[in-house]
Amino acid sequence: MANVAVVGAQWGDEGKGKIVDWLSERADVVVRFQGGHNAGHTLQIDNQTFKLSLLPSGVVRQDKLSIIGNGVVIDPWALFEEIERVEKQGLVVGPDNLLIAENATLILPLHTELDQAREKLRGKDKIGTTGRGIGPAYEDKVARRAIRVCDLGDEATLAHKLDMLLQHHDALRKGMDMPPVDRDALLQSLTEIAPRLMAHAEPVWRRLADLRRRGRRILFEGAQAHFLDVDHGTYPFVTSSNTVGGQAAVGSGIGPGAVEYVLGITKAYTTRVGAGPFPTEQDNDTGKKLGERGHEFGTVTGRPRRCGWFDAVMVRQAIKIGGIDGIALTKLDVLDGIMPLKVCVGYRYNGVILDHLPAAQQVQAGVEPIYENLEGWDESTQGARSWADLPATCIKYVRRIEELIEAPVALLSTSPEREDTILVTDPFAD
Repeated sequence: MANVAVVGAQWGDEGKGKIVDWLSERADVVVRFQGGHNAGHTLQIDNQTFKLSLLPSGVVRQDKLSIIGNGVVIDPWALFEEIERVEKQGLVVGPDNLLIAENATLILPLHTELDQAREKLRGKDKIGTTGRGIGPAYEDKVARRAIRVCDLGDEATLAHKLDMLLQHHDALRKGMDMPPVDRDALLQSLTEIAPRLMAHAEPVWRRLADLRRRGRRILFEGAQAHFLDVDHGTYPFVTSSNTVGGQAAVGSGIGPGAVEYVLGITKAYTTRVGAGPFPTEQDNDTGKKLGERGHEFGTVTGRPRRCGWFDAVMVRQAIKIGGIDGIALTKLDVLDGIMPLKVCVGYRYNGVILDHLPAAQQVQAGVEPIYENLEGWDESTQGARSWADLPATCIKYVRRIEELIEAPVALLSTSPEREDTILVTDPFAD
């Protein structure tokens, strides 16, 4: 059976939580491989709603092993709060079912403070971060000054590395009229949480190698989405990590051959949170209708999402770059009764027709979508669980999307309920 990586193919919020949960029932291990607690997944299990940010979606199934990989940046205090929240809902989260890579980077309060201060200083040019310290933590990681989980195991090492870190941050804060970090208080806070966090820590690469050798099914869970990728997204309006399928291997500590199927999650329309280009955005009644029907508010931030038509050019690009083998098309039911439907099939920029979204910021901001009108449907698709439950025009819409994005639809989702899913191709099949 194949190991599967689940990634977003748009700007996030595509419904990865439900799809990962649907797949995790058949997996043995669920691994988070990038991002932090800036991305939220909402799962509905047995009439209970779980809102996860940092915990892998596998924690809602007590017989699964969940792993936070080395590619994730971890705010330990946020992690503990999240664990306590889901435990109040009846889950048990401990070292037996949650492992953390010992070489994962920590998000500290100084990262959160810096993130928020920078956004405030940017004013109208703000990127639209969640202000949770993810970007500054990744900066320290690549600059080789970060505090990692394993550093909590030795107080002398931790104190020395913290001093090195503060040489940079205190100078930076001084230039922004921020007070220096209270070094002793931060060291004490880290020392206090060390035993609890270290109880989950291990070289997870070794555990994954053993699990793979024994034929266990591994599900790699991404956060955010392709066009928030720091290299391939709508830069600079992106996250601070690589979000594409290739990162599943690097961010988990396993060889790329272990990721045998990449499933891209894609809404039947398009949404985006925060600033940045959005060629098919509908800042009108259509966009408002999509937002209301789709309950388009951020899981973590509560911010309303910008809404627009399906962008086949963008999704096709994500498929080519990210090695996506098939897509899960979600929120199909939101389009019920909207006629006609529009799909972006190309862009026009300064009179030139484009078949992709270029990297240049000014082009991304200035492209005009070229639409193809497709017939809508009056019937309800909500809760459909087979092709036979779908109107003929709905099936034609799905088939046309497959042609335009040059990839098959492997799964269809017709409501937030996990069982309201149509399986077309099994991603786990070898």
